[in-house]
Amino acid sequence: MKVDPKKIKILAVDDDAVARELLQTILGSHGYQVLTATGGKEALGILQAVPVDLVMSDLVMPGMDGLAFLKAVRASLPGLPVIITTAHGSIDSAVEAIKVGAYAYLTKPVTTERVMHLVQRTIEEQHLRQENLYLRRQLEERHRFDNILGKSPRMQEIYRLIVDLEGSEATVLIQGKTGTGKELIARALHFHSPRKDRPFLAVNCGGLTETLLESELFGHIRGAFTGAIATKRGLFKEADGGTLFLDEISETSPGMQVKLLRATQEGEVKPVGGEQSINVDVRIVAATNQDLTQAMAAGRFRPDLYYRLNVIGIHLPELKERREDILLLAEHFLEMYRKRLKRDVREISPEALALLMDYDWPGNVRELENCIERAVVLVRGEAIGPEHLPGNLRQLTSERSLTFAVGTSMEVIERQALLATMREVNGNKAAASRMLGISQRTLYRKIKAYGLNNVLPDKKSSLN
Repeated sequence: MKVDPKKIKILAVDDDAVARELLQTILGSHGYQVLTATGGKEALGILQAVPVDLVMSDLVMPGMDGLAFLKAVRASLPGLPVIITTAHGSIDSAVEAIKVGAYAYLTKPVTTERVMHLVQRTIEEQHLRQENLYLRRQLEERHRFDNILGKSPRMQEIYRLIVDLEGSEATVLIQGKTGTGKELIARALHFHSPRKDRPFLAVNCGGLTETLLESELFGHIRGAFTGAIATKRGLFKEADGGTLFLDEISETSPGMQVKLLRATQEGEVKPVGGEQSINVDVRIVAATNQDLTQAMAAGRFRPDLYYRLNVIGIHLPELKERREDILLLAEHFLEMYRKRLKRDVREISPEALALLMDYDWPGNVRELENCIERAVVLVRGEAIGPEHLPGNLRQLTSERSLTFAVGTSMEVIERQALLATMREVNGNKAAASRMLGISQRTLYRKIKAYGLNNVLPDKKSSLN
């Protein structure tokens, strides 16, 4: 595994100036960034102020010796690898250092070959562990990609776009109402990109104050503000090489929008309280449930940031705009929660399904998922019925029923039922046939028989 040494910071700690300079020369000649400290206390101060990837520390030093320093590092930065070096090496001290948490042990006098072999092995193994950790976390959630279901034309277009962007690292702006699955699309974009083996991190920009959001995104140095007791790497740095998902981007302040524009354009961020900018390599996927064109017109969102984010735009339809996907999603959630909750429920009754298809789902896919989870919890048999659905769905039975006078001909009743059903599914014949419990061939035959071909448009607003 190739790791760019220019991105690696190594802290060399030794009270011997000659030994310090030797390590600095060896490591620097191979491209690593090298910081130095004359003792344990000075080194701890550096670690609080600067993110470091590896520490090489002498064992025998005045004041705080190498073991005490190692214990302090393990307490505050448990994941940071430390290599112990000493001219006074013994089996006992080596064993003690390893027990305390040293990654490896190197005796003096050191040589370029031994130093570089150990450093490169340490850096690569550390990098591999970090990647494996990120991958394990992502794989745990990757099953949720299955929630991006849909055979409607709108969703098929989105699937094709994700595939078309597979080799791209372009910035993407996802717009859609709450619950339409914006983060799922963002994750799909990440896992279909060249960055799929690197971190995917997400932040809700509307859930933090401006100060906290700036610290969360860009990091801060120790003492930058009250409570900043240690230096923190921001999400831009944590996501280096990967993807950062900025949800609710419309909720950011004008000042934050300026800083985000610089970060996306220049590829660098400045930690809160810091003087130096840090280079980052991050792909941005942003999302909002607001209309950003209206926000720009109202002066709440910067046009330059909008155009920088909207290189590729994706608009997620509301669930009521793709009713043909409701059954598909409901059956998926039923199977998912049936297994997760270990229930015997196997199906959704036709009466319950009719209510699911009738409802407009203001909370979109998320609301449908919650509804099915609730039903699986409540049901005691093998089928979900209307009684297992929330009250606002059960009310549809009376609110959307058709009433006919005694003696109304079956032809009129059937014709009105066809019209009402097609109205509810936005003219989608596949969804209508499922609701009515007839085949699509039968549905087409009845539409033709009742002369409805010219009065069944594709838009709900046109069905009168």
